[in-house]
Amino acid sequence: MRAAYASALNPESPLDGLVLGERPEPEERQGWTTVRVKAASLNHHDLWTLRGVGISGDRLPMILGCDAAGVDTATGDEVVVHSVISADGWSGDETLDPGRSLLSEKHQGTMAELVTVPSRNVLLKPAELSFAEAACLPTAWLTAYRMLFVNSHLRPGNTVLVQGASGGVASACIGLARAAGLRVWATARTEVKQAAALELGAHESFASGARLPERVDAVMETVGAATWSHSLKSLRPGGQVVISGATSGAVPPAELNRIFFLQLQVIGSTMGTKAELADLMSFLRATGLRPRIDRTLPLDRIAEGLTAMESGSLIGKIVIEP
Repeated sequence: MRAAYASALNPESPLDGLVLGERPEPEERQGWTTVRVKAASLNHHDLWTLRGVGISGDRLPMILGCDAAGVDTATGDEVVVHSVISADGWSGDETLDPGRSLLSEKHQGTMAELVTVPSRNVLLKPAELSFAEAACLPTAWLTAYRMLFVNSHLRPGNTVLVQGASGGVASACIGLARAAGLRVWATARTEVKQAAALELGAHESFASGARLPERVDAVMETVGAATWSHSLKSLRPGGQVVISGATSGAVPPAELNRIFFLQLQVIGSTMGTKAELADLMSFLRATGLRPRIDRTLPLDRIAEGLTAMESGSLIGKIVIEP
C-alpha cells in the first residue's frame, strides 16, 4: 500500500527522512480492526517524529500520522480513529496510562491507504461531518476540547486568551471557546493571522506579546518559550494557564515569583479520551461548528504540507487524502 513514512531521524532537517512509497498492508490481529483511510490530518507530532522525538531508530520505518477518518473494513461503518493507544488491560482515562502511545510512535500511523488500530479505538463518524472534517478532530481538536472544557475552570462569559492563533490546536480553541459562550481573545505574529483569528471566532486579536485591555481568566498555551512570560502576565490573580505544547521551546524562565504571589495555576493537558472525542463530535453536531481546513492535499504532496506547518504558513488544519 502507498504510505508516507519516516526512514531516518534528523533533528535539524526532519523532511530529509521522509519517504513516500510502498509499505506492507497491516496484518490481521486479534482485537484490532483495519480502517481504509479516507482522510488524515497533519500535526506537529509528525515533524517531531521525523526529528526523532518520542521515537527511536529501531522502530523505523514508521508510517506517519495520528489522525484518520475512513471506513472500518470489518463492518463497513464510516469511523473516526481515536489515536491514543492505551495498554492492554488499562481502564479509565487513557491519557493517564503510563503505557499509552499515539499512533506513529509504537504502532504504524495513518498516512497510508490502511491503518490498523484496536477495535475499541474507532467511533462512528457523524453523517454531518465530512471525512476531511472528521480527520481534524482526534489530535488538535480533541486536545483543544480537553484544555477548555476538562482541564480549566472556564465558564460561559469568562475571558480566555489563545496564544498563536493560526495553529491547529489554537484555531480549534478559538472556535470551540466562542461556540461555548466564552469571550475569546487571541494573539498572532502577523496582521494577516490576527485578522484570521477574528474570522475563526475571536472577539479581539492582538499582536504577540501585546499588552491586553485587561487580565484574563485563562490562557490556552501551545507555543511555549516565545509566549510563556506574556501568558503569565496576562492572567488575573488566581487565573489558569493550560499548556498542551511548546512548539517554540520547552524551557522558558519559570517566573515562580509571579506564579506563587498571584496564585496562578499551571495545568498540563495532553490529548483526550475516547469519551471526550465522542462529546466533541456531539458538540460540533449541536453547534454547527466545523474545523477550519487550510488546504487538502494528496498523499504525494505531504512534504508540501509538512513544510507549511513547520514554517507556520497555515491557518487551521492541513488534510491529506491517501
